[in-house]
Amino acid sequence: MNDKQAKELVRYTFEGKFEKEKFNRFITELLKKNFDRSKVLEKRSGNQGVVEKYRDFIGSWERLGRYKNADKVIDILIVYLKKGQSLHRSRVAQRNFVADYLRGNLGTRSFKDAALVAFVSPDEEDWRFSFVKLEYKKEGSKIKEELSPAKRWSFLVGKNEKSHTAQSRFLELLKSDKDPTLEEIQKAFDIETITKEFFKEYRDLF
Repeated sequence: MNDKQAKELVRYTFEGKFEKEKFNRFITELLKKNFDRSKVLEKRSGNQGVVEKYRDFIGSWERLGRYKNADKVIDILIVYLKKGQSLHRSRVAQRNFVADYLRGNLGTRSFKDAALVAFVSPDEEDWRFSFVKLEYKKEGSKIKEELSPAKRWSFLVGKNEKSHTAQSRFLELLKSDKDPTLEEIQKAFDIETITKEFFKEYRDLF
């Protein structure tokens, strides 16, 4: 994909109300040949799709496919919030829902390393694009599980949002012929890195 095509795709995906077909195309171009769309799970809702502790927040969810790179597994999800639930107000519940999914606690059984997620509210024209990753840190002889902070790994995009930063972070991955690693995907979401790079480049101007 050339520069012009990549810019058009990110604008098409992030500057409007969420559309599944747009998101699917973006993910397909981003993850390239190792994106396995045979791992689709149709929309799940109700008692069998959403466990009780999330039913006040999550209406349904679906999986578009699975991406494998080296030994890492990343699933691509769309999570539909319940009517009346704000993208802002229920962010902790949204992240915890995906964390339980990654652990295999929502009926999917297998463990996943991370997920790329579109959080969609029926009441809003904007939507949230998030990267949620399970991390492990050794403390003595014990392994402690940690979740990446939801705030740091999300972009709010859509009709009413200025999504220039989000768009710029994915251009190089879209233009590359190589399949992205988990670390490269994570870096695209890393706002802290963006801030540090900005001040490093422009600090002499202040």
